[in-house]
Amino acid sequence: MTSAFATATGPLESAVSKVKRHVLPLFLIMFIANYIDRVNIGFANSHMQADLGIGAAAYGLGSGLFFIGYALFEVPSNVLMQRYGARAWLTRIMGTWGVVAAAMAFVWNDTSFYVLRFLLGVAEAGFFPGVVFYFTQWLPQKERGKAVAVFLAGSALASVLSGPITGALLSIRGLGLHGWQWMFLIEGGFSVGLCAVSWMLLKSRIRDAAWLSAEEQQVLATAIAAEQAERDALGAARLPTAKLLKDPQILLFCFLYFAIQLTIYAATFWLPTIIRKMGGLSDFEVGMLNAIPWLIAMVAMYCFAVLSAKWRFQQAWLAAALVIAACGLFASTSGNPVLSFVAICFAAIGFKAASSLFWPIPQGYLDARVAAGVIALINSVGNLGGFFAPAAFGYLQQHTGSISGGLYGLGVASLVAAAAGFLTRNRRVNRDAPAQAVRSEAH
Repeated sequence: MTSAFATATGPLESAVSKVKRHVLPLFLIMFIANYIDRVNIGFANSHMQADLGIGAAAYGLGSGLFFIGYALFEVPSNVLMQRYGARAWLTRIMGTWGVVAAAMAFVWNDTSFYVLRFLLGVAEAGFFPGVVFYFTQWLPQKERGKAVAVFLAGSALASVLSGPITGALLSIRGLGLHGWQWMFLIEGGFSVGLCAVSWMLLKSRIRDAAWLSAEEQQVLATAIAAEQAERDALGAARLPTAKLLKDPQILLFCFLYFAIQLTIYAATFWLPTIIRKMGGLSDFEVGMLNAIPWLIAMVAMYCFAVLSAKWRFQQAWLAAALVIAACGLFASTSGNPVLSFVAICFAAIGFKAASSLFWPIPQGYLDARVAAGVIALINSVGNLGGFFAPAAFGYLQQHTGSISGGLYGLGVASLVAAAAGFLTRNRRVNRDAPAQAVRSEAH
């Protein structure tokens, strides 16, 4: 057996390297397109208000309705993905979200805006789990974490790129269409066009990959099948959501992630509006300035990751990041647009770092047999922050003429979350399972 393993190591490493080279760049581009189509309405807000009369409250509600559609249809999408395969289903997801994103160019009132934002969430549902599922079919377990980390880097990269790209597209005119209409058409059309690339490059089965040698196909398929057999032998637990929600720690994790996502999506959808208040800026300049907080946040996320790995007290690092976010949010209510922008840059250091510092805590606490299901639950609850934050901000601006109240509320939520973080545990004793089954998913 030892000899066989030694023989297989070379071809397995070669196969894994080829899989990464073929699929990771494509998934990264898909994620960037996905993110831009989701948040580009932040740049079109003022234009749609001027051309269509879509007010702040309607904009905020429509922004948030995306997440309702996403949450409602994520599970059905995952079921269908398992039936039809990740290749076909990921291509379908991208095609439908591209069509809906492009159709945003033809909204004419509040109701059509609401409907298309909800449908965009429905269309995108299942994208992230679909990519993760694809990795489970093509990469050994020790390589999946690295692949997911590279894929998730697309979120930070998309935050930086979305501003300049969208800002430039807003300047296009012609054929009787406004700049914001061209923006939706081009960015949605890009996602549709990417479907053809996805269909050609992605394969459903390892044996269909012509870019792997016969030996590499055999070794890779054997390694993944062996891991699957091991998981089946362990008999992974499936607990109902109602039972999971009886655990106070899991409820606390849900609250913490909800508070973090609340702040992230409020900034994502309303930052262009804050920047425009500086006055005299073109759409492209707004887009360039919009990239700055996210670029700073990318550096901060890396620095926090290094520091938390060196001095390990995850709850303290999470609390520190949330306090930084709160201070920035409070300072952003100064009334001076330039100072508000600088304060948001400071806040972004905190809330983006908090999003990455959070996950090792529940991963360390959870029994590995139920970790995947609970993490999905936490993620679903947390993403509802994407509905409440923009909707609340829109209501406040519509009725008070200011979003300062919303920024104060986010600051308070961040402080409460910082304090609540110290109540979490990243280790547990599982009295319902053998001791050897209680281990961290992260290990």
